[in-house]
Formats: sequence, structure tokens, C-alpha cells
Amino acid sequence: MNRFARNVLARASGGPVALSRLWPGRTDRLIIAPHDLRTADATRAAEIYAGRFVFAGKIVNCHGRSIFDLEPPSEDWEVALLGFGWLRHLRAADTALTRANARALVEDWISNPTNKRRPVARRADVLARRVISLLSQAPLVLGDTDNKFYRRYLRGLAREIRYLRYTMVDIPDGVPRLQVLIALCYTALCLANQARHIRSVSRKLSDELQRQILPDGGHVSRNPGALIELLIDLLPLRQTFAARNIAPPPALLNAIDRMMPMLRFFRHGDGNFALFNGMSATASDLLATLLAYDDTHGAPMANMPHTGFQRLDAGQLTLIMDTGAPPPPNVSHDAHAGCLSFELSSGISRIVTNCGMPTTGRDNWRPFARGTAAHSTLTYHDTSSCQFVELSAMKKLLHGAPVVSGPSEVESYREIVQNGTLLTASHDGYLAKFGVIHRRVVMVADDGTRLDGEDTLSPPQGGRLKGANADFALRFHLHPAVKASRLSDARGVMLVLPNRDVWTFEALDDKVDLEDSVFLAGNDGPRRTAQIVIRQDARQAPSIRWSFVRSTASPAVTNARRNARREPELPL
Repeated sequence: MNRFARNVLARASGGPVALSRLWPGRTDRLIIAPHDLRTADATRAAEIYAGRFVFAGKIVNCHGRSIFDLEPPSEDWEVALLGFGWLRHLRAADTALTRANARALVEDWISNPTNKRRPVARRADVLARRVISLLSQAPLVLGDTDNKFYRRYLRGLAREIRYLRYTMVDIPDGVPRLQVLIALCYTALCLANQARHIRSVSRKLSDELQRQILPDGGHVSRNPGALIELLIDLLPLRQTFAARNIAPPPALLNAIDRMMPMLRFFRHGDGNFALFNGMSATASDLLATLLAYDDTHGAPMANMPHTGFQRLDAGQLTLIMDTGAPPPPNVSHDAHAGCLSFELSSGISRIVTNCGMPTTGRDNWRPFARGTAAHSTLTYHDTSSCQFVELSAMKKLLHGAPVVSGPSEVESYREIVQNGTLLTASHDGYLAKFGVIHRRVVMVADDGTRLDGEDTLSPPQGGRLKGANADFALRFHLHPAVKASRLSDARGVMLVLPNRDVWTFEALDDKVDLEDSVFLAGNDGPRRTAQIVIRQDARQAPSIRWSFVRSTASPAVTNARRNARREPELPL
């Protein structure tokens, strides 16, 4: 390859890269390399060159051996390795050494046939990520190479693409299915003589986007994180169509236009996403990249009726509530039993959260994190409002148990009242088993200094409570950065936020407990935190009234701040 060709590849980093001129006359050639929007860190290239592979919080040193021959320390680590996304870090360094290192690692993968038999390597989402990585990082791997390696690279890539097409037979529904179709669309656009495949895979992708992306822009799984996972690949795909002078499918453009406003809908003031239905720690770098493509920059919408969420904004106060039924069983393996749970933030400080899911080791926490008790809502008789299938074979296949029953009637409506906005919602998740309906009413003051609420358990008209026990618990999980201490009358809790603002939680005529909890969605792993808990018997008191009020600073409050109980903030 001549110097001009190498310079073209070295400079190409701002978008799809034209490759056809580098190997003229070939029918089985790469035409273009799509842009990778994921953040690259050039400092990690030195670690990889030294044989240190750091993924998912685990470190593996290969010590001169093939990294693909070593036993992975966790499935998350293996997923990151076999997805080949780490090639972008080598490309960011952009030196002859890192290019040679990238070629050696890719050659190691291509030349070892045992690699292809690894179960994780054949997993649909991992295979799709590897194909996209090999396409987008082709300028790095092929920058200083000869035709002999180029042909081996193409043969290896063609083998991966064949495997990818085979996975369409039994691929799990939801995000993995879209990821495979996106990857196949990339291959059709990036390889020569693929006009027939471009048309067919574009049609399949369009059909799947119309099915999975709801009219309000949410994903059918109701997981906010699915938006980030999909948009980070859909936006470069739109660019790749344009670079090939091919009109993108209208369904692709429409899906992107609907999904982008949802990014702002789920964001708190600190930039993090609300923790619903499997959402983990927010990838802030990816989110910032995606938001740069948002041309509207308007205020978030208030109601997502198809996905099932409501948002209330007043002053600096933001409340986001789950007001939807569970997703269909085939896409519910990450869904949580958090109906009517909400998250609350003031400015850049989050106050009330759900526990969320960790980014790694999800299987260890999944049974707890999906339960209603891990959400800021009401739990009846220590039972979740959704039930999950317990067949071990199915859980292994789907990487989580699907929802088999839960709320079928979830209603919500909002109205403007004097000095505030009122949101009323209810669900029947406890009706079949216990004969009660949970109703939650919240009102946010116009100035954002007060949130009032009432949770009620009641049988439907003409019905009655089932069973001898009618105990329930109302929980508000606090963010780890909030310092909480009980008030002396045991009917409230003082909350000190990181910016020194003070909020007070109070319950009318009910004893308030402050108990241990865990915040699973921290960037550094699970963290200890606290939860406000109110326990009651529905036969004696079927409703609980409560409030969060921003306090005015005073000498007494200042002293209380100093004496507020400080919960440990170390990872568990």
C-alpha cells in the first residue's frame, strides 16, 4: 500500500471512511468504514500493548500468551473482549506500534478456529458488536498492511457475517434482534456488490424499528438504557447511508427523530437517567455524544403514553414516574416490578431513586433489583406487583426471567390545580392475588419547593381484601449522596443534599423508619444508602399521606446538618 493510501486511513476519523480506492479492481472489497461514536481513550492502548486487558472491572494479563486462550474472569469481561470495541482505543493512539498491535490481535482471532466455538463468541449481540467493530476500525487494522493480510481479513470478516446471518433464526427478541439487523445493514453498505442485500436488510430493519420503537420514542422493553444502546449505532448508520449516496430508509429516520426526545425525558438534573426496567449507571460520555445530535434542545415532554411514563417539572424539581404496564413477555427479561415508582431530583441533586441495576454482575443482583421492594413505591405483603418465570433453562436462554403476570390496567392522568400540578395513577398488580388496587396521587408545587403525595390501597367497587394479612410498606430509596437523619418525633426525616440544600420528609400520623438500602447503579458499583420506610395494615389504615418539603436555612437546621447521620459511601 502506498504512502498516500496510508495517510488517507490515518486521517480518517470524523466519519465514514472511503476504502474502495485503496484496493481497485477487487469485487470482494471494503468500500467504506462507518464512524464509531463511542468514546476512545488513547491511554488504554499502552495497557493493551503491555498485555493488560481491563474490562468490566476485571484485569487479565496475558504474559505473552494469546488473550483469547485465557480463561475469562467473568462473562461481562468476555463479552467486552469478544466484541472488539477496544480496537477504538488503539486507533485513538494512532501510532505504527498500535496499528501493528491491532493487526496482531485480529490475526490471532482470525487464525485460531477454536475461538469461533466459544458460546459467548456466537451470542447474537456479541457477534453483532464484533462485526461492527471490525468494519469501523478497518482503517486502523488495514492502514499499513499488504494485500495478503487484507484478503485474510476479508475472509475472516465474511465468516463472521455468515455466523451473524445464521443467528437470525433463533435470535432473542428486543435489542439483540435490532443489533443484528443494524450490523447486517452495515455489512451491506460497507462491502462491495451488496445492492441486493442493502434493499433486503434495510426492509427488515425498517420493519423491526417500527415494531420495537413505540410512537412516543420509547423502546418496547421500557428500558431507558435501550435508547442509548441503539442510538449509538443508528446515528452512524444514518451517516453511512448518506456517505454511500443512498437514501436512508424512512423508518430509520423516523425512529431516530422519535427516540432523541426520550433522552431528555429520562434525564435528571445531574445528567443521569432515571432507573427503570433494567437501567444501569448512565454512560455519560455516550449520552453527551448523542445529545450533540439533538437539534431540538427543547424542554422534555411531560407524558409518554405509549411507553408508560410521566414527568413533572417545576422550578428545580423533577419527578419521573413509571405509569405503564409490563412489556410483552418476549421482551420483558429485564423488566422490573416498579409500577407507580418515581424518582425525584432537585437541580443537580438526586433525592429519591430506585435501586437500579449494576453494570456488571447483573445476574447476582437481578432477583432483588427487579422486585417491587427495590423501587420507591408501595409493596403489599412483601410481594412484587409482577411475577417472573422461574424456569432455569429459560432464564439462561434469555439472560433473565420474563414477566408472566403483573398489572394489566394502569391508569394515569394529570391536571393543573391551584399552585401546582396533580398526577393521579393506579395499577391492579395486587388485585388478582390480594383483591386491592394501588392508587398514588402526587402534587408538585409550581415553585418546585414541595411534593405532596398519598398512597392508597383499596378493593375495587364491591370487592374486599383477600387473606388474613393486609400489611404493606411504603418505600423511598435515597440517593447515596443524600445525608438522612430521623426527626425527634419519628414522623419525618431530614435530608441534606450535596449542595447543602435541606429537604424534610414527613408522614401524616404514621411512624417513619430509616433503614439500610443499596444503590446498585453507581459508576463504581453497588453502594450503601438509606431508605425511608412506612409500614401499615391496610385494614386499619389503607392510605398514607406524605410530603417532601424544601426547608429554609436557619441556625437549627445548620446544627442538624452537622449531626445528620452519615451513611458509608464505599462500595459493598
